[in-house]
Amino acid sequence: MANRLASSLSPYLLQHADNPVDWWEWGEDAFAEARRRDVPIFLSVGYAACHWCHIMAHESFEDDEVAAALARGYVAVKVDREERPDVDAVYMAATTALTGQGGWPMTVLLTPDGDPFFARTYLPRQHLLDLLAKAGQVWTEQRAEVLASGDHVAARLREVTGPPAAAPLGTALLERAATRLRTDHDVAHGGFGGAPKFPPSMVLEFLLRHHARTGSADALAMVRGTCEAMARGGLYDQLGGGFARYSVDADWVVPHFEKMLYDNALLVRVYAHLWRATGDDLARRVAEETADFLVRDLGTPEGAFASALDADTVVDGASHEGLTYAWTPEELAEVLGPDDGARAARLLEVTGAGTFERGTSTLQLRADPDDPAWWAQARARLLRARDARPQPARDDKVVTAWNGLAVAGLADAGALLGRPDLVDAARRAAAHVLATHVVDGRLRRTSRGGRVSAAPAVLDDHGDLAEGLLALHQATGEARWLTAAGDLLDDALARFVDDEGAVHDTAHDAPALFARPAKRSDNAEPAGASALAGALLTFSALTGSPRHRALADEVLASCGGVAGQEPRFAGWALAVAEAAVAGPLQVAVVGGAPEAEVLLAVARRSTSPGLVAVAGVPDAPQVPLLADRPLVGAGAAAYVCRGFVCDAPVTSPADLAAALGGPAASGG
Repeated sequence: MANRLASSLSPYLLQHADNPVDWWEWGEDAFAEARRRDVPIFLSVGYAACHWCHIMAHESFEDDEVAAALARGYVAVKVDREERPDVDAVYMAATTALTGQGGWPMTVLLTPDGDPFFARTYLPRQHLLDLLAKAGQVWTEQRAEVLASGDHVAARLREVTGPPAAAPLGTALLERAATRLRTDHDVAHGGFGGAPKFPPSMVLEFLLRHHARTGSADALAMVRGTCEAMARGGLYDQLGGGFARYSVDADWVVPHFEKMLYDNALLVRVYAHLWRATGDDLARRVAEETADFLVRDLGTPEGAFASALDADTVVDGASHEGLTYAWTPEELAEVLGPDDGARAARLLEVTGAGTFERGTSTLQLRADPDDPAWWAQARARLLRARDARPQPARDDKVVTAWNGLAVAGLADAGALLGRPDLVDAARRAAAHVLATHVVDGRLRRTSRGGRVSAAPAVLDDHGDLAEGLLALHQATGEARWLTAAGDLLDDALARFVDDEGAVHDTAHDAPALFARPAKRSDNAEPAGASALAGALLTFSALTGSPRHRALADEVLASCGGVAGQEPRFAGWALAVAEAAVAGPLQVAVVGGAPEAEVLLAVARRSTSPGLVAVAGVPDAPQVPLLADRPLVGAGAAAYVCRGFVCDAPVTSPADLAAALGGPAASGG
């Protein structure tokens, strides 16, 4: 049996390389084999950090009987959803349509032409064997009905996955969205809706911007309450920083332990922006600790960021969820001694009964310690002890879109919080992705160990990477990031927009699927359309390009339907719309340090959703915002502009703060 997964760059596919299942990677070769043998495709989609994917792998895909059943009647195809989000998107739409729910691992049966005719998520071993036997019989005895069903499902999904009608996101819709979110808000525990609870990072960004534009106290209260609740509970890693994927309960106590790059990249930005708006010490601490987690635990040797840490820790061949992170009172005492261990147990809500499994507890920090110096020392000792435990696996592939989000979060937080090391980390990641993931002028989706995969980039790769480069341009004043972002956006507009002006998630020249996805909902990360709209809007503000502004408005309007109906699933589109309504507000700072740095810090403390700010020397090449902005009396000056029409320059922090409508000093 050929081991076709052994040379893959996907850690998820490599997890299955030694299965007895005769796996194929997604591609024309697999479909040609299905046509040659006249059998269906068995499609299995998951990702490396997925707990239930591991369960199904151990139960079924390491089992010889399952492998034999697949070999007899199917061509088995394994897909990493993070490497091929286009494949995942269209077949997840089929799974949801056929079953009413989605999730991973995803199991779909396809005709040799790629049309889906059966779908489920996780299947226990015996259920899977029963399915393979029954579906094989139906394929042999009722072929016409299966083909007709697959063709019908595919045709229907082509209709519903196409681009939606435009619905502009104006001030009335933004107000309605904030009101709707208020009704969904869990006042007691933070967040929106009930368990399980996912960190609503993009919704929180929208509410912060809505508060900045309108002064809404409710919007700010929802952000503060949710951010504090998440940071105080077990969802947040109280020792190492960073957030888990979601909480299984409404009070954020027990997480699903995998840590994803996209969650933490987005949350770094939210907590930094919350600190900007309020001066909350907790927000600043969490922003910095989460940023440090990204650099320390997800940084790759090449300078980019790995995708995730697994939910499970493997010991003696068995997977244990949360084993690295949970504690008993006795374990705390073993590290800290009996007195300090008992003190830490009270502080961290670690009980004899436990809040998790096997009498262990997740760590919570419901109140700040009364002795911060003691806690800092105890925390460091506990983290060292935890580092000596078996650790979860790391999915070290580099995803373009998620690295773009990380670049944006680190550049923003580093500039705002006075952490140049974080800006440097963002710079390294951006340089690596641009050098490695652009091949023959085309962006690719992933790499690993410096080797780029053949997986084509999708729309959110272009939008999120451009977003990160534009944030990095503002953090550094370096023109190369602005130029690179413009090139990415122009490529996206040329290859992802059809003749009718509709934006799709896959490019014209990407391998065809049974449907061309055009997602408009922001779930765990921004949708491709909202990511593109946000980057286009920021680029237009930085360059004064009316073409990019008009395109931003058009792409954003395509997200209006979801934003109007389900604002919880349109957080980034709503955040971009707040910037569109409030801006553009441009600040150009010219001159040398330290005077220019003080003025730039004032500009960065503005919460205006539509503000962009760049500092540099007058008439810096390739930086439009600095053109024709001279020094004032040979000293540093700031120009406040609206649509590149500028007020008279100011030279004092107080005058700049007044021009921006905010305080000159920090503190909320």
